[in-house]
Amino acid sequence: MRSFCGVNALALALFSTCIMSSSSAAGIPDSSYAILLRVDQSGKGDFTKIQDAIDSVPSNNSVFYYILIKPGTYREKIVVPKDKPFVTLSGTKTNSAIITWSERWDTPQSPTVSILASDFVGRYLTIQNSYGPSGPAVALSISGDRVAFYTCRFISYQDTLLDAVGRHYYKNCYIEGATDFVCGNGQSLFDRCHLHSISKNGGSVTAQRRLAAEENTGYSFVGCKVTGAGVGTLILGRPWGRYSRVVYGYTYMSNAVLPQGWGDWNDPSNQRTVHYGQFRCYGPGSDVSGRVGWSHQLSLREASHFFRKTWINGRDWLRPPPKSFRKPQTTP
Repeated sequence: MRSFCGVNALALALFSTCIMSSSSAAGIPDSSYAILLRVDQSGKGDFTKIQDAIDSVPSNNSVFYYILIKPGTYREKIVVPKDKPFVTLSGTKTNSAIITWSERWDTPQSPTVSILASDFVGRYLTIQNSYGPSGPAVALSISGDRVAFYTCRFISYQDTLLDAVGRHYYKNCYIEGATDFVCGNGQSLFDRCHLHSISKNGGSVTAQRRLAAEENTGYSFVGCKVTGAGVGTLILGRPWGRYSRVVYGYTYMSNAVLPQGWGDWNDPSNQRTVHYGQFRCYGPGSDVSGRVGWSHQLSLREASHFFRKTWINGRDWLRPPPKSFRKPQTTP
């Protein structure tokens, strides 16, 4: 089991600078309405390409923009710049809007979709990198703060979801890959998501990169499902950073999960500093009797910290979809 995540440490460091200037100084605007833009490949919308719709959003915008993507396969790379907060990209229904690209992860510009802005929302999207098993290929990269995805699918082989920096929330999402397919140093809550490994020779679900005990980062999976292509083909996580932190609660684990559960990335010294644990998980892969001795069975108090939206301060920024829409030329 091998990963190229470490090769891209410089790329992650570049992503990390984005969050420092991505928050809106003016605060959160009225979220009850949004300016609506339509993307339709047939030409019946406002734009035929997703990136063109994003580019039309004013820099440092102070209102919400809702970009509705009509069904289709969009072969383009997408970037939401850090100076364009409060943007939503939404398909019309589950899996209707497919954004796909094929490129190895060599630079910060390689991912299929890159979210650099704060207060972004994605709904009903499939985001794919079809590069394959020849190396790391990021489907989605997130370095903005306060980012949420609902009912989306992220598909690649290695390093599928680069959850790099910031507070993030995923609900009812499907994430597929083989090696370290959720990686980075975000502070993220995965709520009722399905994590599926396609590895047949051993893989890892996560490679979390917390570098110091003082960092309030980590991945929390609650009410999720972990499955794989075969029996005993994956571990739940291994440390990209020495203080890597990953916890699972109330999660179904199939027999694809190896009994030991976790790996130290061939460095026993990591065992003293990582924080890996689970709480009230179930399924054949959840048996804790064979887990490595340096993992944790969380107490109720620990679980209550990690498995609520307060873990990511979600009550301050998670919001429902807008109730009404306005035309682009409308000035509130």
